[in-house]
Amino acid sequence: MDEITKNIKEMCIDANLRLSEDVKDELYKAADVEENPLGKQILGQLKENLDIAEEESIPICQDTGMAVVFLKIGQDVHIEGGSLEAAVNEGIRQGYAEGYLRKSVVRDPIDRVNTKDNTPGVIHYEIVPGEQIEITVAPKGFGSENMSRIVMLKPADGIEGVKEVILDTVKMAGPNACPPVVVGVGIGGTFEKCAILAKKALTRELSSHNEIPYVKELEEEMLEKINELDIGPAGLGGRTTALGVNVEVYPTHIAGLPVAVNICCHVNRHVTRIL
Repeated sequence: MDEITKNIKEMCIDANLRLSEDVKDELYKAADVEENPLGKQILGQLKENLDIAEEESIPICQDTGMAVVFLKIGQDVHIEGGSLEAAVNEGIRQGYAEGYLRKSVVRDPIDRVNTKDNTPGVIHYEIVPGEQIEITVAPKGFGSENMSRIVMLKPADGIEGVKEVILDTVKMAGPNACPPVVVGVGIGGTFEKCAILAKKALTRELSSHNEIPYVKELEEEMLEKINELDIGPAGLGGRTTALGVNVEVYPTHIAGLPVAVNICCHVNRHVTRIL
């Protein structure tokens, strides 16, 4: 358990101080090709902010997020020494304390009393073959989280209905999601499954594409159409509204077509380690 806590602590700090290379690469590419003068200036400032955060070991963004943790646990792993959930939350607690990261979690959605250590995190467990544990820590800021949606489409709405949901969600978010954004989309499953798919999609490398041909085409088309909306960096115009669109799908019921869109600002934080 101590090893899990130690790694979670380090990952919380690392994710908040250094943007992953895949997202950084797309941001730098966008800064080179953006034609809107104001948009280009803002992207330059975002690049400068990344450099300062890494050099001075301070958070990329003041909203250091609610810690989302994905655990892929090998079925041959035997975990000893106490509660796995407690070990993960202790890692979050230590990481946010030692990293001087803002504590943003309240103990109850209505009474709003801060827990003062950014716990509990949101933990997703998956049992997989093998004898390793893969940990992904993805602190999620709420400026963009608040702009996310789940829509329960009818099967007859089809792929065009899915496209409409994605574009409408980004349009409604406008400047409020702190563009340029990364768009995670989950299609299928149930109400809660598509939301988890969308969240997980944000942790996939932006340089990758879904292996299913029609899904890959959807990712490419949606990125192009989103960047034609002229929302732009900080919502002030330009082609760089999104750095990437990642889509994940799952089997679903004959009567449903659930779609979730989870938006993240350019500070799309995710770190993965294998123990």
